[in-house]
Amino acid sequence: MARPARASRERGTLHYGKPALSLDDLVDRLARRGLEIPDTDRALRHLRHIGYYRLSPYTIPFQQRDSDHHFRGDAAFDDVLDLYAFDRALRLLVMDALERVEVAVRAALTDHMSTTYRDPHWYADPSHFHSHSKHSGLLKIVRDTSAHKLLSIPESVTALSTEAGDSERTGAEMLYRSALEHYLITYGTPELPPSWLVVESLTIGQLHSTIQNLRHRTDKTAVAKSIGVNEPLLDSWLRTYVRVRNICAHHGRLWNVGLGVYPAIPSAPSISWLKGTGAMPDRSRRRLYPVLVSLQSLLDAVSPRSSWAERLHTLLTARPSMNLVAMGVPDRWADDEFWARHLESSDQR
Repeated sequence: MARPARASRERGTLHYGKPALSLDDLVDRLARRGLEIPDTDRALRHLRHIGYYRLSPYTIPFQQRDSDHHFRGDAAFDDVLDLYAFDRALRLLVMDALERVEVAVRAALTDHMSTTYRDPHWYADPSHFHSHSKHSGLLKIVRDTSAHKLLSIPESVTALSTEAGDSERTGAEMLYRSALEHYLITYGTPELPPSWLVVESLTIGQLHSTIQNLRHRTDKTAVAKSIGVNEPLLDSWLRTYVRVRNICAHHGRLWNVGLGVYPAIPSAPSISWLKGTGAMPDRSRRRLYPVLVSLQSLLDAVSPRSSWAERLHTLLTARPSMNLVAMGVPDRWADDEFWARHLESSDQR
């Protein structure tokens, strides 16, 4: 069943008249609000290379609850930097897991559809899809991507490919050519590349949309099963990952951000998930924690020897002076059997 379109929010009516301030003025503002800044030059250097706007959300946990944004008496500039560095490390760790999961989903989709229907170009057949308009949009994406890629290939590489012998082509191909480029400058038909090239060129949002638009639920189920979940969970989790990946790719704040979309909690005992009673409190379900659990659940299937859980544990244990409530991480989270078995196995390696 299609989801109803969400109404757009109305624009605000106030006038924005805040002036642009110099870095010196911004450091003075932080100091006037009570933030301890022992080394002004160092603070200026960090603001110059990070930006006040990007750093300012990390000051909020250290502020008093007043309209003037005053800081608590013990708050220091290094506390803000430590939280910023923690969030950066968290983004990199989440992206590491997302990369493995995303690659596995791409492989599962193209392997299943290409072999089941014995057609490397299955995605061009509208009979595989619910919405013909969305399918037409997919084909437009493929054509536009191919045209752009063809235009961006250096002329020297094209000339080598068509005129030179194999030994002369090898060096240029190693330097410049991707698999999609190779297809486009080597083959004239079929017009569109095989699915294993197409799927690799899709964004994670386009990948999710393609899977979501498959006509036969058996196909969706097969893709989901290959990475250790069922079809409803794959749909829910991919929707969440689109949002999370965009935040990470744009270096946005992750640790306490409101995602707006969260992974469904599995009910089937066959799905790798938390075991303890109360291991996922209600307050945690709309935080980052279920995203972290879902990523480890998929890693259990696609990368079972991964040290990701161990690295997550190390990061959260060595976190800056803060609690994990904003992430939705419960106290003694690592004691749950779901996490404990990964941490125990890492000790034995």
